[in-house]
Amino acid sequence: MNKILPVVLSGGSGTRLWPLSREKFPKQLLPLVGDQSMLQATVARLDGLACLGDPLLVCNEEHRFVVAEQMRVLGKQGKALLEPCGRNTAPALTLAALWAQQQGGDPVLVVMPADHVILDGTLFRETVLKAVTLAEKGLAVTFGITPDCPETGYGYIQQGSPLADGSGAFKLARFVEKPDHETAQVYLDSGSFLWNSGIFVMRASTWVKALESCRPDILAACRDALQKGSEDGDFIRVDRVAFENCPSDSIDYAVMERLMAKQAGLPEGVVIPLSAGWSDVGAWDALWKVLPKCDLGNSVRGDVLLEGCRNTLAISESRLVACVGVSNLVVVETDDAILVAHHDATQDVKKIVDRLKADKRSIAQWHRKVYRPWGWYDGVDAGARFQVKRIGVKPGAALSLQMHHHRAEHWIVVSGTARVTKGDEVFLVSENQSTYIPLGVRHRLENPGIVPLEMIEVQSGSYLGEDDIVRFEDTYGRN
Repeated sequence: MNKILPVVLSGGSGTRLWPLSREKFPKQLLPLVGDQSMLQATVARLDGLACLGDPLLVCNEEHRFVVAEQMRVLGKQGKALLEPCGRNTAPALTLAALWAQQQGGDPVLVVMPADHVILDGTLFRETVLKAVTLAEKGLAVTFGITPDCPETGYGYIQQGSPLADGSGAFKLARFVEKPDHETAQVYLDSGSFLWNSGIFVMRASTWVKALESCRPDILAACRDALQKGSEDGDFIRVDRVAFENCPSDSIDYAVMERLMAKQAGLPEGVVIPLSAGWSDVGAWDALWKVLPKCDLGNSVRGDVLLEGCRNTLAISESRLVACVGVSNLVVVETDDAILVAHHDATQDVKKIVDRLKADKRSIAQWHRKVYRPWGWYDGVDAGARFQVKRIGVKPGAALSLQMHHHRAEHWIVVSGTARVTKGDEVFLVSENQSTYIPLGVRHRLENPGIVPLEMIEVQSGSYLGEDDIVRFEDTYGRN
């Protein structure tokens, strides 16, 4: 058996799960079901399979440090292939397949979106092994989810005749777009339609050869981007200009839907039905369906009190949330936003995010607490010409050597010890001590200790935006 290479696609933004999911910290990085993030759960999903290689994650360049930290916490080795911009799933898989071929051999790629839930991991792994056996024969395999309701939020796959090998796989008959409710009911009643899972299993060479026939323009652009790129530790960087010139397309549109035409040179496409508690958690109602519930259908997390409620999802991140006499609602509280939505309208949360983006409100992209490679900061208060932040710096970590044109900063150490560079001075600041960084002075904050450093920063000045940073040196390669 060829080595199995898990390819985890982590490029989504999860706007329908706002306000927990934000563009700069999307749903796949959050622990929505269980203690692990959805990304961590996806990477760990294949644990125990024979011939399993280290995972290859394809993610947005802006998420690279959070992804790397989550893999470190999980105890996983692997590479992160960084996309400088989004070009949909076909280019993402193409970069992964080309990189895999560069390493030698021809691994079987198990391609999984990072933002899916699968409750029955044992059954999923058993199904993956069936798919790997077919993929080794040159087939392009996808999983179809056995539907249990007339869902209108998913695309569908119609299964054709079964393969004669007893694998439980079926030939692909056709792909169909998201249907209306009446059509979805017809699909459900027929028994021959499956939900399109977006999970694929095939050799790297199978995908590349198929793309040569179906989308040579995507293949050429990805080859160019990868050849002009570079590797930086566990990060694989592709050339930005070359990748920006790559056409955008999905795996389904670029290749899978064309396999049914049986064009010469294309692999055979097959689908394996899967009933393993799958959900793409595309909106709040979908998350509610997969979470544990009480006898009244309520699911809660955090400091929540319910009285006389049914079928309610209530999540508290920072404050008490109390709901009385409501049904079929989603209530989500974070430290900077509150969402209240009916189950039937959760798809429209994206419209709220679109309006926030149109108004250029950062709350669409950022949480109040923002993670950085050196730690985090939390914007606790702001007003005219001032801003207050809590800052946490990991042991041994350091911020960039930097300066600001428009603001001065006061630093008060709450716990731990800070090493401060201020102009030509370098000195330590301990608990209950403070220092002042004047406007225009080069400075750096470091944690030389073995315990986390926490401090309060008070900024004052005419402009307090995060883009007022001039970096002179940076451990993490940021501009």
